[in-house]
Amino acid sequence: MKIFGVGMNYLQHTEELDGRAYRPEEPVIFLKADSALVKNGKPFFIPDWAGRVDYEAELVVRICRLGKGIPVRFAHRYYDALTVGIDFTARDLQQKARSEGMPWTICKGFDGSAVIGDWKEEVLGSKEVLEGERSKEKGVEFHLDINGKTVQRGHAGDMLFSIDELISYLSRFFTLKTGDLIFTGTPVGVGPVKIGDHLQGYLGDERVLDFYCR
Repeated sequence: MKIFGVGMNYLQHTEELDGRAYRPEEPVIFLKADSALVKNGKPFFIPDWAGRVDYEAELVVRICRLGKGIPVRFAHRYYDALTVGIDFTARDLQQKARSEGMPWTICKGFDGSAVIGDWKEEVLGSKEVLEGERSKEKGVEFHLDINGKTVQRGHAGDMLFSIDELISYLSRFFTLKTGDLIFTGTPVGVGPVKIGDHLQGYLGDERVLDFYCR
């Protein structure tokens, strides 16, 4: 199983990190180790070596068939479920890596850094329902609450690179296999977590993610 991450996929988040809003020329891709995966409501243990660790709530896509070189128009056939996940980021290490032009492997891919909720298939529908007509609607909504307060809210239609575009792009370089996961990027509102925080993620009004930080 491969866990793909996508960086800088919401305009306001690029401004949040870099002080200016911009669209990358191509998707920003990184990988997480399979040992990063946490599911079934198990807690996230904040590493003692990491310094500041930030939550990043994201839509997560589950790949359902083998694919390579997938055209955008066929990409919707290659995933069968969505959920909300948290891409935990060792922010101090990431800032150092970015300033030195180094990889993000440790700051993004460490054990426990990819938390996912319960999978939902019925929310997929058509691409128009999922991602919205960009000029009119924003598509599937998701949000993250921490200790009962909403801290992030996003819509699939606001992504700079759509789910279908991401699948097509990734399949140029990697053979996608059943069970692979794509964390599709986080909207504005990221911030640090601390021991005892209670995180709950929602697809629309349905809670699909619920765990504590330890």
